[in-house]
Amino acid sequence: MIDLQGNPYYLDQDQCQWVNDRRKKMSLEEKLGQLFFVIGLEKDPQKLYELYQKIPFGGIMYRPDYAASIKERNEYLQEHVDIPLLVAANLEAGGIGIAVDGTSFASQMEVAATGDKENAYLLGKVSAAEGKSVGVNLAFAPVCDIDRNWRNPITNTRTYGSDPQVVLQMAGEYMRGCREENVAVSLKHFPGDGCDERDQHLVTTVNDLSCEEWDSTYGHIYQELIQQGAQTVMVGHIMQPAYSRRIRPEIRDEEIMPGSCSEEVVNGLLREKLGFNGVVLTDAANMLGYCGAMSRREQIPATINAGCDMILFGKNLEEDYSYLKAAVLNGVVSMERIDQSVTRILALKASLHLHDKKAGNWCREEDRVREDLKEESGKIVGCEKFRKLAARCADQAITLVKDTQHLLPVTPDTHRRVWLHIAGDQPGFAGGAKCKDWVLNALTEAGFEVDYYDHEQARIEDTMIAMEEIRQKYDVIMYFSNVINASYQTVARINWHGMVAEDGPYYVKEVPTLFVSFGNPYGYVDVPMIRTMINAYHASETTVQAVVQKITGKNPFRGISPVDPFCGMFGAKL
Repeated sequence: MIDLQGNPYYLDQDQCQWVNDRRKKMSLEEKLGQLFFVIGLEKDPQKLYELYQKIPFGGIMYRPDYAASIKERNEYLQEHVDIPLLVAANLEAGGIGIAVDGTSFASQMEVAATGDKENAYLLGKVSAAEGKSVGVNLAFAPVCDIDRNWRNPITNTRTYGSDPQVVLQMAGEYMRGCREENVAVSLKHFPGDGCDERDQHLVTTVNDLSCEEWDSTYGHIYQELIQQGAQTVMVGHIMQPAYSRRIRPEIRDEEIMPGSCSEEVVNGLLREKLGFNGVVLTDAANMLGYCGAMSRREQIPATINAGCDMILFGKNLEEDYSYLKAAVLNGVVSMERIDQSVTRILALKASLHLHDKKAGNWCREEDRVREDLKEESGKIVGCEKFRKLAARCADQAITLVKDTQHLLPVTPDTHRRVWLHIAGDQPGFAGGAKCKDWVLNALTEAGFEVDYYDHEQARIEDTMIAMEEIRQKYDVIMYFSNVINASYQTVARINWHGMVAEDGPYYVKEVPTLFVSFGNPYGYVDVPMIRTMINAYHASETTVQAVVQKITGKNPFRGISPVDPFCGMFGAKL
């Protein structure tokens, strides 16, 4: 029995009536369509609506685009569909998760490094306000994973760190910010990422904690946030063998499935043990961690029978839909089970008041934004006040990991001539190749003379330059690393260029050298020879400017690392 008037829906009688009446009027095809959460790759709203007419999907997610374009698509779709849509985005680091012209506020680890839960609230508030202004009503955030394994290439700065209590506190504050904007959240990635060193986009990963360890860490986080009213949970392609065995003692190892299609994990652990009454979504069902578990024809029905309500993305939408429909028609999935999911989905939509919105009123910018966050112009996306809040967060977060050579501050008066190296300036989700321009501009504006080493032109002869020549030419060598965690990669590590790492830190004993990481907080493992290390946790122009201010001594370092940046390695603090 689904409690529509309890947590997390809290529906009144009229809303309950709408849910029940709407479900009863729906055809089988409409009900099945609600269980699919598609990705909106098409920019033409009419073509998106044509897709809806074929398969009346229940939700849509977009990759970031300009705010005006996202808003146009959402307004068109919501005005034409029969049942209002859930519209989602990865609002983990600010409005930038949906609008490229939005605010790049902070990574979750950057927020944790400030030690101030107000920044987690503001991350939720800014993300939801900017998302809502273009039609988003569901944030695929907060990430509730625990960064237990420094080698994991996907959790990393997406987490609030390695302390479960900090993760819980910060995630709760993020939820509070979203709640004030009437944007739902999705806790992810159940049963918890960060134990394994692999990426679930590429392989089914494992949360290998015992039941008791899980209860006191991930379980405690999810239990508390569920009680606080989290509306949805995203289940990852992550196994939890200990609980699979406890819930189903006779299970064989080969029968243990990733959480996204595991009845033990969803129905047993999440629904029954933790009492979650809301909507359960899979993580993207086109990931290798999902696709390799069983045949697709069996897997789609098994995912619904396991307790998931919505399948995210899928691999081939029409085929996935046909597999689910066939499973219902031949009795593998019961209509009772389908109606359970449809009820939860409709209840979530009613709780967000999507059922009573009027045409043209899907993307509101003005009504729920806190007064002290409003611009006089009424602008929300990328507004100046949000940028200032992001700058304040960066100032509080940037961490001096160590300076055992007593190099800082470095100023144009003391170290004017800079040899600049940038590692990891490849295109990516968090700054990419822009990082080089941001650093060059910030250092030049600060008064340094900068000689940038172009690793694209690296030659083996570069490693043969006389030490004395380097000493005479430069006052300081600066390494800025933009190695970032991103989907579909096996490691987040520095890869030097050329045959013999021509751009590597060969001259640390000849010229004072410092290292700044805008991404991976565990950069020490690749540059232990550099005795001055700074972690910034986030690649943005704002963060780069704040780092240079601290290097030059204009602002003090305030951040405290949310993880062990030395990875427990011998001699790391020397």
